[in-house]
Amino acid sequence: MGNYLKVEKRQQVIALLELGWTYRRIEAETGVRRETVSRYDRVRRAKAAKVFPGSGDSKPAKVTAGSDAGSTGSGLPPRALAAQHHDAIVAGLEGGLTAQRIWQDLVAEYGYRHSYESVKRYVRRLRRRRRVVGVFHTAPGEEGQVDFFRGAPTLDPKSGRWRRPWVFRLTLCHSRHGFEVAVWDQKLETFLRAHEEAFHDLGGVPRVIRHDNLKAAVVRACFYDPDTNEVYQAFAAHWGFTPLPTRPRNPSESGKQERSGGYVKSNALAGRRFESLEDHNAYLRHWNRTIARLRIHGTTRQQVWTHFLATDRPALQPLAPEPFVLFSCGERTVHADGHVQVEGAYYPVPVHLIGYLVRVRHDPHLVRIYHADALVAVHPRQVPGTWAPRPGGPPAEAPYAQQAFVARLLGRCERVGPELHRWAEAALDHRGVRAIRLIQGALRLARTHPRERLAWAAAQANRRQCFRYRVLKRLVEQAAARSKAPALIDTHPSIRPMTHYRLEEVSDDLG
Repeated sequence: MGNYLKVEKRQQVIALLELGWTYRRIEAETGVRRETVSRYDRVRRAKAAKVFPGSGDSKPAKVTAGSDAGSTGSGLPPRALAAQHHDAIVAGLEGGLTAQRIWQDLVAEYGYRHSYESVKRYVRRLRRRRRVVGVFHTAPGEEGQVDFFRGAPTLDPKSGRWRRPWVFRLTLCHSRHGFEVAVWDQKLETFLRAHEEAFHDLGGVPRVIRHDNLKAAVVRACFYDPDTNEVYQAFAAHWGFTPLPTRPRNPSESGKQERSGGYVKSNALAGRRFESLEDHNAYLRHWNRTIARLRIHGTTRQQVWTHFLATDRPALQPLAPEPFVLFSCGERTVHADGHVQVEGAYYPVPVHLIGYLVRVRHDPHLVRIYHADALVAVHPRQVPGTWAPRPGGPPAEAPYAQQAFVARLLGRCERVGPELHRWAEAALDHRGVRAIRLIQGALRLARTHPRERLAWAAAQANRRQCFRYRVLKRLVEQAAARSKAPALIDTHPSIRPMTHYRLEEVSDDLG
């Protein structure tokens, strides 16, 4: 034995081994390395057994309760030894007993001669709950699953570098037939157009499209109530399917798509490179026609294409008569001039909604304005910098509420000073309704600067015909710089020099 311990330490190690302690626990308690403990354990077992082959009159080895010595002759692992008392262990667990108490009862009642660790490992295995996952069966034409995955390296003509595009895949859950197309990004428009290509290739639309929580489909992921993208929701209503997001971190819900995506990557794209995205897509179409749809699926045990023609194809919903018109949406606050701004153009809203938050949908042709889910205005698209005419009146006609508001602004400018009033009137003549916000900004400057400075700045701006907020603010700051407090001086004709004073006069003055 390479290392020799003192008698006290050796006896301590052997006593702990007799109690069934593990090598790691003995090392932590005594400081003796586990390799040394194991050598003393072998010596202890050899001295305890002392049984020679062929000696039938040999006495069995003396084994202390709780030691692992009994496992030398059985040939079974400790976990299998604990399994012999399965019913007793299960009864103890159902009664709320700990593994330590169960081991003690086994030693006392059943003469269990093995370590506590063997019982603890077996109890841990019994307590391990196995999650049951159901099999998702779908009717023909009922559900399709979509997802993106990385494609093969492809030469990007814009950067001249090799990139891995995204491959969009739609898989029909019943027949496992699908459609795939390679794209450079996962933007909303790309996502929707890939759907349309898949629908036309399949010849119909499934009733449900299951997708994961990508940003093009889900605005806010939530385990119980995710928020679907408004544009994607309208796209689904146009094509007649129901979008169904999967729960976060639950890929089993879209297992058919996950498996089919892996099949495309391993069978079609592994080890390949393409000179362009067109070549990438041409190969995917060829592979789908010659290999993917002709294979015998491992689960259905049928050819994918014939199974699709017999079941999914007749059950799919018909295609929409026209493609979906992509739109953008957002929220706007109706300003005091009764307009909302969309892409640089201005569109009138009913005057009773001034100050309210409205929702705007705009496509290349129309702008729709909603309030509380009700359509309140529809306007044709205008070029940036122009105003849409108000329905029922000439373009130059301003509502009464707007006229009253402008009159109040001009009255406030008059109270600040006539220079600001003249500048505000000139700004209205020059910029029209867009000057309302400008006048509000000028009145805001009156809160932080004296009226004299603002009046001087307004006069200078009016003289130069400058009707921009940043110019007026810069002039006010220049006026502040010009009106600095005068410095104190010590020399002036009216001030007597200090040399003209005598000490006695100064003393008398101080006294």
